[in-house]
Amino acid sequence: YITLWYPEVCCISRLCHIWRIIWTRIDGREPYDLRKIKITFGLDYGCCHVELGKTRVMAQVSCEIAAPKQTRLNEGTMFINVELSPMAAPQFETRSQDLNTEITRLLERSIKNSRCVDLESLCIMAGEKVWELRVDVHVLNHEGNILDCANIAAIAALAHFRRPDVTVCGEEITVHPADERDPVPLSILHMPLCVTFAFFHNGKCLILDPNEREERVMDGKMVVSMNKHREICTLQISGQMLLEKDQIFRCTNMAVKKVIVLTELIQLSLENDSNARAAGEKFGFAESVETNEITTEYKEESEVDMSDIDDQVVMATQNGNSEDGSIEELELDMETKVTIMFEGTGMIGQGGANTWDMDEDMESDLTEHKQKPQANSRSATIAKHIGGDLSGESEEEDTVMLQQEDIGLQSKPIISSEEPTGNEIDLTAALAKPRGKKKKSKHKH
Repeated sequence: YITLWYPEVCCISRLCHIWRIIWTRIDGREPYDLRKIKITFGLDYGCCHVELGKTRVMAQVSCEIAAPKQTRLNEGTMFINVELSPMAAPQFETRSQDLNTEITRLLERSIKNSRCVDLESLCIMAGEKVWELRVDVHVLNHEGNILDCANIAAIAALAHFRRPDVTVCGEEITVHPADERDPVPLSILHMPLCVTFAFFHNGKCLILDPNEREERVMDGKMVVSMNKHREICTLQISGQMLLEKDQIFRCTNMAVKKVIVLTELIQLSLENDSNARAAGEKFGFAESVETNEITTEYKEESEVDMSDIDDQVVMATQNGNSEDGSIEELELDMETKVTIMFEGTGMIGQGGANTWDMDEDMESDLTEHKQKPQANSRSATIAKHIGGDLSGESEEEDTVMLQQEDIGLQSKPIISSEEPTGNEIDLTAALAKPRGKKKKSKHKH
């Protein structure tokens, strides 16, 4: 009804809707705000790690001596390589070739073709030997706008890199190690930095530094590579949209302001790293980790009250709880001690001292020390050897088990199985006339 009679109301509602789209982003930023940027350097020169929001890129610069190009005999060479692995995003496993090629070409046009590095300073011997720089860019995590993050990492790594010093004597080239001579920094003429703009609704809506979700629904984007001197190094427009001249001028004016801020941030990071190395302070990726942030479940330490614990009962749990879910109780007798009956002899449980070759007085003392019920409950063993050498090292062959109340014997000097000598054990007489006292005998041959 309102649409039929008041069509201008619908126009106002649409404008409000578009205004809300323009000034409201998923992460709460305004249209022309950059995400938080963090630049850190590694222990080695030329290693840089950049965080743009949750997008993370690492760049490593290396060099080696190679032959120059035939068209430029007195200039060094530079090679840029970009790696998009599935570690950064699952979609890079199948369709990362086009994006990889696009980012590599834009970085070459922004850094290499703009001649931000003085390649003539990389010449060792004209026409024969020059330094070849290699910039390896690895994307660690993809959350949108990989190009800007990779560009910052590559420029910062080049500014942080140090090449070995070289001495030329005739046709002899000497490369000095770092412990012999200080490495030489590269000659950086300017710092070209990329700024990406995303367009929506056929170019009517404009945002800066799009994240991964915004890149999925954008109509197109424009990449502006500039330095702080307002020199445009690269400009690329992609997508299904048409932009007017005023829109391009507006984007370049905003890009200059962002490039100045980023250049100052890179220079400040380089100065902090240089000061830390000169002062002997700790530096590197490990020192840049914020230790005061909670990255997992955390619980403050608390004291445990041990005053109410009973010394006689110890609550012990194995693997948390028992099978039925109840906590097992382990009762320990804290007063249990080992009884030493004789010097040099210990008794644990039902053990005791050796009673072989004991006289009657020692045996009586031992019997009084022991408890009588325990002594009466033991069984007596009589060993009867049949044939063979009865030396001290021989083992018992046949045994006859008799109860203590049924037998009481005295030790005999010798037992032999050849002929009766009168010193043998008479089992019949022993069973017929039991004695109250048992005495073990040690047989000797």
